[in-house]
Amino acid sequence: MKKILITGKDSYLGDRFVAWMSQWPDQYQTQCVSLKDSDWQNQDWSDFDAVLHVAGIAHNSSDPKLKDLYYQVNRDLTIDTAKKAKADSVKQFIYLSSMIVFGSKHECITPDTKPDPDNFYGDSKLQGELGILPLQDENFKIAIVRPPMVYGPGCKGNFPKLVKLAKITPIFPDYDNKRSMIYVDNLMIVLQEIVDQEREGYIHPQNSDYVKTSELVKMIAEIADHKLILTSLFNPLIRLLANTRIIKKVFGNLYYAESLANDTLLNFKETISRSIEEDSQYG
Repeated sequence: MKKILITGKDSYLGDRFVAWMSQWPDQYQTQCVSLKDSDWQNQDWSDFDAVLHVAGIAHNSSDPKLKDLYYQVNRDLTIDTAKKAKADSVKQFIYLSSMIVFGSKHECITPDTKPDPDNFYGDSKLQGELGILPLQDENFKIAIVRPPMVYGPGCKGNFPKLVKLAKITPIFPDYDNKRSMIYVDNLMIVLQEIVDQEREGYIHPQNSDYVKTSELVKMIAEIADHKLILTSLFNPLIRLLANTRIIKKVFGNLYYAESLANDTLLNFKETISRSIEEDSQYG
């Protein structure tokens, strides 16, 4: 039986991982721990095979007042947690980082693309990665997972906003772009494989289908039984404003090359349907 400790008690991805692994109670035992106080530093983790480090600040902010907090949590706490895991003889440390470490200057991320974060959120995640890598040795494997935007029932961030927009807007720009995304249970499949195979190194999971924003919005509208028309009338304006933050975020290209990413299992339309229909907050 594999025993996994998840840092980040009551976190969205931590709770989802516990629920996912509970499907095989004879194969996995999971336990969550909060890192919000210092109690965890005095615990004994030697009974665990792996630590899944989910604890962190997960969403972007440009507020300079939060800069120190981002580094304290995403860098310093990550390093301290990995040191604790290694000192207690845990065999594997899985760090949930983010695609954000690559920034937005590169549209297609390949094996040759170097991290180049745009802001202190991305840089704090990258510094967390760099801080734990020297701890790796033959007895302590480190896996760094860099998912793109995660979506699913109960998720936070940009996806719920897109769902709300798709359910009320009568029109949406039909603009050609390509983005990587991952359904939360597809990410759970990847994390389970990392534990099973005791994988190490960088892992770049994504859905097997790239996402075009207009097709995603249209799909959400259809599932919600809302009439929505796609139009190319706004495309010249989008191209004119292509380098602005909001346009780049919604209509820009940002995806992992197929040679870099790990394809996962669930059909894209099915995952969108589950994300909407399983969660009353989109009702």
